[in-house]
Amino acid sequence: MSGPTLILASASPRRLSLLEQIAVVPDQIIPADIDETPEKGERPPDYVQRVSLAKARTIAADNDGHFILAADTAVACGRRILPKAEDVKTAKECLALLSGRAHRVYSAVALISPAGLETNRVVETRVKVRPLNAQMIAEYVASDEWDGKAGGYAIQGLFSKHIVSIVGSHPNVVGLPLYETWNLLVGAGWRQ
Repeated sequence: MSGPTLILASASPRRLSLLEQIAVVPDQIIPADIDETPEKGERPPDYVQRVSLAKARTIAADNDGHFILAADTAVACGRRILPKAEDVKTAKECLALLSGRAHRVYSAVALISPAGLETNRVVETRVKVRPLNAQMIAEYVASDEWDGKAGGYAIQGLFSKHIVSIVGSHPNVVGLPLYETWNLLVGAGWRQ
């Protein structure tokens, strides 16, 4: 390979699939292993921005001279950042909280250029969920789609039938705002 390569600092298959939709194929995938615990009082947009930059910086530390792309997504009710659902109890709690309410999904995209220049964008999407009864929640939880997902749901799957409205970027809710990602890459001089 000649010239700087593109390294995706993410293990998310959804992010890789989203990038492929806009014909961006990373040369390498190196997940960043960082602490993603929100800081006390941290606002959701500040949280995703901090975490996405930390992921990019972690991978850039051992990979000078390459494009490093990282992202982070959070589901928020007000100022509360919902966890990634790692168990049934957490998934049910998240879904009960989102039931019948509007919430916001924040994603931050961070890019470090081969010259070490950092750029970052935060995107907000508003999502409204219909009221969910116990049977609807149990049915969705049985699907296991929620596993590892911020806020306990995947908008691109079965849960889409419970979405009343979306204001903003749909790919942002999936995990990567494509318009902003493309513009960061092109603006930094990345070419396939």
